[in-house]
Amino acid sequence: MSKSCDVLIVGGGVIGLCLAKEWHNRHPKASIIVIEKEPDVAAHSSGRNSGVLHAGFYYTADSLKAAFTREGNLAWHRFCEQHHIPINRCGKLVIATNEDDYQGLDELKRRGDRNGIPLEWINEKDAAEIDPNARVIDRALWSPSTSTVDPVAIMHHLKQQLIESGVNLVFNTRFICSKKNCVRTTNGTYDAGLVINAAGLYADKVARSFGFCAHHTLLPFKGLYIKTAAPIPGIRTNIYPVPNLKNPFLGVHFTLTSDGIAKIGPTAIPAFWRENYGGLNRFKLNELLEVVGWEAALFASNAFNFRSLALEEIKKYNTHYLIGLAAKMVHKLDRRAFSITSKPGIRAQLLDKRTKELVQDFVVQGDSNSVHVLNAVSPAFTCALPFTAWIVDQIEAGSIAS
Repeated sequence: MSKSCDVLIVGGGVIGLCLAKEWHNRHPKASIIVIEKEPDVAAHSSGRNSGVLHAGFYYTADSLKAAFTREGNLAWHRFCEQHHIPINRCGKLVIATNEDDYQGLDELKRRGDRNGIPLEWINEKDAAEIDPNARVIDRALWSPSTSTVDPVAIMHHLKQQLIESGVNLVFNTRFICSKKNCVRTTNGTYDAGLVINAAGLYADKVARSFGFCAHHTLLPFKGLYIKTAAPIPGIRTNIYPVPNLKNPFLGVHFTLTSDGIAKIGPTAIPAFWRENYGGLNRFKLNELLEVVGWEAALFASNAFNFRSLALEEIKKYNTHYLIGLAAKMVHKLDRRAFSITSKPGIRAQLLDKRTKELVQDFVVQGDSNSVHVLNAVSPAFTCALPFTAWIVDQIEAGSIAS
């Protein structure tokens, strides 16, 4: 027999849980079911990300990312304080590693100013007071509102809140297909008044089952970090290079976790299938053929400089090389302290098949029956609370575009 509900959310990541939270807050009598293919929350991107609460100065002012990062940063700060979840208010330094980087720093400051982000120019002396080990030449950007949290702790707290509020979280339940708003899963069928797709790495496939996402596909990029076993005195803040603003990756950097552990990474290595975390785990031949086919085409055409990106990223499997990139940003580094490989993550990056370009912003498509959240990549965790509130606003106003 089919199960019925007012709202069915596909995907128990941070976007799915925040959508359920927002919908319940507005419509407490509505029946809400969240289906998740894993045994628990935080199995994929929402539990494998850096934990950085971004400030919001990387993104152009006309983007959804810019609209929600600053507000999301503040919202998670309030959430963590209210629920006694650890947060590390360590800030972030963005530094130049060569002369060409100063133009990039200037652009980041302009974007920060347009987006209303607290962002300060600091000199070498000021930088030394923040972190004397940071290698700052002439000037750097200081982001005091950047913090780090434990994303897994937040996800489990959200899960518990939803369960207590009456939202039905159904685990070990994978989406198979849909016929209108009748969704078939590995755990029976669901009839829903509204289906919201927040399926992360498989959001494009779910969307196509409803007739959306015809011109896009998700490409997986593997993010690896190496970290210290315990806090070390040599790193006091997040230290980032100036990114290439033509692509959505921020480059190898130092991250301080909520408990003070230092991490170097991440990589953005093209993966071969969607959950290609390591070895042949979760191997799917059809995904291999699809993903490698697209990667080969992008490599041949060198679209968005993919060939150079892929060749550079593959080098980062060598931990000595990876640490060497980070070492350029500090005066001294105990390489031996970075001895532990973190659980890898996969970035579900949307590709426009028509232009062969990576999509920079979040994408939301849908109609009155279904809504599909695509390209929910960094800073999606930071943005999750205001972004999902905006999605519900758009649904209620009938403004979701197909």
